[in-house]
Amino acid sequence: MKEKNKIKDNAVKGNKKRSNGRRGRWTAVILCVALLMPILSGCGKQEESDTKIVLTTGFRKDEIFRIEDISCTLPEIMVYLTTTQNQYESVYGEQIWEADLDGVTLEENVKETVLAKIAQVKTMNLLALEHHVSLNEEELEKVNQAAETYYSSLNETEISLMGITKETIANMYAEYALADKVYEYIIKDINPEISDDEARTITVEHILIKTHMLDGAGNKVEYTESAKAEAYELAQEVLEKAQSGEQDFETLIGTYSEDQNATYSFGKGMMDPAFEEAAFNLGTGEISGIVESEYGYHIIKCISTFNKEETDANKVKIVEQRKEEVFGEEYDKFVSSLTRKLNDDLWESVTFIHDPNVTTQNFFDVYDEYFS
Repeated sequence: MKEKNKIKDNAVKGNKKRSNGRRGRWTAVILCVALLMPILSGCGKQEESDTKIVLTTGFRKDEIFRIEDISCTLPEIMVYLTTTQNQYESVYGEQIWEADLDGVTLEENVKETVLAKIAQVKTMNLLALEHHVSLNEEELEKVNQAAETYYSSLNETEISLMGITKETIANMYAEYALADKVYEYIIKDINPEISDDEARTITVEHILIKTHMLDGAGNKVEYTESAKAEAYELAQEVLEKAQSGEQDFETLIGTYSEDQNATYSFGKGMMDPAFEEAAFNLGTGEISGIVESEYGYHIIKCISTFNKEETDANKVKIVEQRKEEVFGEEYDKFVSSLTRKLNDDLWESVTFIHDPNVTTQNFFDVYDEYFS
């Protein structure tokens, strides 16, 4: 059985997954928004917006895009793009760029992801202005220190080919830090205390007798009424064996269950509603009756009514989900009124740097050193 409404991982293809540091917090929420695409897709339901998209001329020679009155330049793009490129190559080798999916190369995918990410940072800075959020002197000092650290790690070839200055890096770190800060400001009133009952996670075993099959194309095909009746009769037989103790539950799972997973640990709102309701009403060691879901007939045995480790982990998920919802609602509303302008010709000309002397990949790592 697949979990219902599973909390999204929010990692985007083309980006190296980030596991620590403040920079992962707000980007996890808004990476699902492609800011320079004709249709705005928010972090929830997709709907048409009033976003004004303008493709125009009149840019400076190194200007990739503008959102309202804030710009992104080619050197900024190259820092993000080169960092991501070298992260990929350090793990997979240069041959990774030969891969493509449905005619779209990985390089093109990474480019679009980088474009969206920088656009998100710029938008967050506009949102910070709306809330009168700014960096204090201590934060600005960290920005300058981070810029000095990163810039001094570059060789002359990297500086030249990316076209950057120390001031460019300092500005990028300042914008990233401000994006973090406005995110924390917006979600500041969310209560991080979640009760054990709300986050309670239980562990069950189950036997599934399916009421559908898959056709040659992998599409779900429901059983006929007669076939479904036979499945129910089988479920009744299995239930009788489970209740009588004729065979232990694990043996019955191995003999009859059509789910590759025998055990599930989950909290409220994570599974099929009928399955979940039956499971949460069981005591430890109790066996349910026959429970029907969209997948078929289930017989459930409760292994634990309270999984401490899983419940604590679920508390973290619930808090993060609430942050996503609160921030996403405000962000989507704000973004829908913005005017964006893309320098299409310059953007199309942007490519990876292929030079053995260009190996930098620590732009985000340096940020984390100072702002984690």
